[in-house]
Amino acid sequence: MTEAAEDLQRSSSREIDARDDLDGDRLREYCGVFGVFDLPDAAAIAALGLHALQHRGQEAAGIVSFDGGRFHGERRLGLVGDHFSQENTIKRLPGATAIGHVRYATTGETMLRNVQPLFAELNTGGFAVAHNGNLTNAQTLRRELIREGAIFQSTSDTEVILHLVARSRRPLLIDRFIEALRSIEGAYSLVALTNKKLIGARDPLGIRPLVIGEFNGKYILASETCALDIIGARFVRDVMNGEIVIISENGIQSLRPFPPQPMRPCIFEYIYFARPDSIVHGRPVYEVRKAMGAELARERLIEADVVVPVPDSGVPAALGYSQQSGVPFELGIIRNHYVGRTFIEPTQIARDFGVRMKHSANRCVVAGKRVILIDDSVVRGTTSVKIVQMMRDAGATEVHFLISSPPITNPDYYGIDTPQKENLLAATHTLDEMREYIGCDSLAFLSVDGIYRAMGYERRDPIRPQFTDHCFTGDYPTSLTDLVGENRAQLSLLAEAS
Repeated sequence: MTEAAEDLQRSSSREIDARDDLDGDRLREYCGVFGVFDLPDAAAIAALGLHALQHRGQEAAGIVSFDGGRFHGERRLGLVGDHFSQENTIKRLPGATAIGHVRYATTGETMLRNVQPLFAELNTGGFAVAHNGNLTNAQTLRRELIREGAIFQSTSDTEVILHLVARSRRPLLIDRFIEALRSIEGAYSLVALTNKKLIGARDPLGIRPLVIGEFNGKYILASETCALDIIGARFVRDVMNGEIVIISENGIQSLRPFPPQPMRPCIFEYIYFARPDSIVHGRPVYEVRKAMGAELARERLIEADVVVPVPDSGVPAALGYSQQSGVPFELGIIRNHYVGRTFIEPTQIARDFGVRMKHSANRCVVAGKRVILIDDSVVRGTTSVKIVQMMRDAGATEVHFLISSPPITNPDYYGIDTPQKENLLAATHTLDEMREYIGCDSLAFLSVDGIYRAMGYERRDPIRPQFTDHCFTGDYPTSLTDLVGENRAQLSLLAEAS
């Protein structure tokens, strides 16, 4: 092992101490939103929709309903099924209209006061909002609002939107909402609830997804189509970039208050975040991931005995690679789906066992074989080290590690929880240094143009990129005001007991 690789090994060992388990080396989902208008048992329907969106956030969930006279809210830390499958909880959320949210914290700590939907009483009536994404000028706006006398109850950037709506002088709430959106930067899909309307909105570039569904003649809003499927709703269309949809007893109305510009949805929806059975902008996610694997085979064809996916996210790409290359596909790693993060004690020995608690080598598949491992991404690389060593311990004679996306060299500021640049493996080390650190016989990533070919384009358009892909290219599509403004201040002086 070279000196550089040894230094990286020591550095990463220190980083492991800051994480509970294997999940620390994965990209974190941002959030998921769901809304239903004028359907009986709206909260129960919202809970089902959130259950389908659970992959987008596992730290907290919340629902706000409206019964025609009052708003009702339930917000809980933990999984949807831990709280919203209980009959008593749903009974506390009466009404035919509701919005819901599942959360992974990218802005603001994990505490109950940050759990969405957030609610405010305005002079126009009650207003609840749930947000998927991240605002890149939220801290700047927050400081300005506090200087003007605003009192914040959470550290979530979503509360900035509430304050902007509340302080607007416009007479109509929808105009106040539009004025608030014109003040914010970054990525968002929003669902909001008033005493008469369900509102959906998407950022001007369409970075975060939002779809419209229909069930029994009534409209649904959701982050992904899989949330429509679970309740038997029909997909109607995507909410377009920069569009606001207003659902009321009069039907659905579309507003386009922003200057038109080309859509640039997040490429990571296709690579990692969306559920494989979802359809994002007309593209089945499962088929796109298989196409990425096929492109990887065209770019990096390796003579081997078996293709093994890193479960679960590497499975479609591994299938595509196998079908394109002719190398047999096998489940050489078995994932245990019944181990939660809280089961693993925060000791180094327990962490070392933790990787085997979540993933086990299928020895009969890999022993004596030349193995091609397929994963969707590499972040810090610490998980990759463990998986490769697991293959060697199970008797693999060669381990080739192939990634169905380009190297992640830049952090995200739009709602994906990526480490800072200095903690991204590909940002600070050459391909050969990464290969030596991970311990594989060869290492290769899909090229940026390969991703675009898998999406149906000849190549990436450098003038007008078709997707938001800054983690690979450094091309951020919006202003990053908070990064160039005042130094980041402590968001809250209150520490809550967990």
